[in-house]
Amino acid sequence: MIALVCFIWSVVTVPFKSRSRLEAENAALRQQVIVLQRGVRGRLEFTNGDRLFFVLLYRWFPSVLKAIVIVRPETVVRWHRAGFRHYWRWKSKRRGGRPPISAELRALIRGMSLENVLWGAPRIQGELLKLGLTVAQSTVARYMVKTDDDPSGQSWSTFLRNHAPQIAAMDLFVVPTIGFVQLYVLVIVRLARRELVWIEVTRHPTAEWIAQQVSEAFPWNEAPRYLIRDQDGVYGAPVRRRLHAMGIRDRPIAPGSPWQNGYAERLIGTIRRECVDHLIPFGEAHLRQILREYAAYYNGARTHRALNLDAPVHQPIQGIGTIMSRPVLGGLHHQYCRI
Repeated sequence: MIALVCFIWSVVTVPFKSRSRLEAENAALRQQVIVLQRGVRGRLEFTNGDRLFFVLLYRWFPSVLKAIVIVRPETVVRWHRAGFRHYWRWKSKRRGGRPPISAELRALIRGMSLENVLWGAPRIQGELLKLGLTVAQSTVARYMVKTDDDPSGQSWSTFLRNHAPQIAAMDLFVVPTIGFVQLYVLVIVRLARRELVWIEVTRHPTAEWIAQQVSEAFPWNEAPRYLIRDQDGVYGAPVRRRLHAMGIRDRPIAPGSPWQNGYAERLIGTIRRECVDHLIPFGEAHLRQILREYAAYYNGARTHRALNLDAPVHQPIQGIGTIMSRPVLGGLHHQYCRI
């Protein structure tokens, strides 16, 4: 019934159509018959000539889409767009196209995108222009290294590394002497290079004593921006007043959460495993001497994986001389150097 209505409607509207439009529709119908006869035994196959015919016919007479039934209208439109791209690609090659850039420039673009993940194509193009290298922004975008990570985001480790130079941490631990006297050791470490900036021993830690140690550990012009500590009651009002006077923001961790002060806790564990667990101090002076010697070894010779196997106090690579071993801490550790 619907087909009959469509036929009657087409017959009624024929007198109102122009002659060229009728011829275009007839040509479209004849071409469809040819395609159907060619593929009567299998799937319909369109040649490039068929596609070109329908595309040109659609371009001249867009109304012929209503007369095309063997393909969908969006298919003809897609062929037309593909032909447009091929035409301009052919025309660009005929004119010579954009001159290719050198391999050195491509490698430079890739290196700049890898070393500066927050830079986009416009920023890299601007840097290249400052170097006297003229290159289009689209070319820069083509040769940039594509990564799956969002450049605007960052991990917690990256966030901490960005702020580590302005953060320090401190903590206390206990060492028993040969006479079963408990000695308290205060350690202060900078997070950026894991540098042990201060270590001191006392029998009776007080808030005034800790405030004095903080003053001696940091010169006024080298004080960190933040200081992490635990919730021990020994960090009383004198400590907080001293930190405020030095421009240091006090950052106590949550109660019962030593992992929030992980750098200081890890340092204390290292000192125990490598030093105080292997000897018995005679007293406060003896322990202070041992720990100061260990601090010199820790900062100047002990390597860290987090520092690319470097010591907290960076040492240049020694490539000349004879390698010798020098014992430290009574033979517990050895320091290797060239002379």
